[in-house]
Amino acid sequence: MAKGYWIAHLTINDPERFKQYQAANAAPLSAHGARFLVRGGAFVDNSGTARKRHVVVEFPSFAAAKACFESAEYQAAYKILKEAAEVDHLMLEGYEG
Repeated sequence: MAKGYWIAHLTINDPERFKQYQAANAAPLSAHGARFLVRGGAFVDNSGTARKRHVVVEFPSFAAAKACFESAEYQAAYKILKEAAEVDHLMLEGYEG
């Protein structure tokens, strides 16, 4: 079964509110087996226009990634995120080739 991934590109406008989002997302991410692969850190923008922060989260399956995002607990956290940052958020199914 292919893993699932979230990829987020963010520009944080309210760091204190963003900390509240991080606290609120911990339980739903843990409940759905999430693991951070990238969480901030250095990056190089090779082309285009990049936001300032990048995150990659791995889930045991695409279904788990989708279930986490759609859960009431994560949606409450996501509302905080949208107040704290500009965000582009993708959900992807991994490659098993």
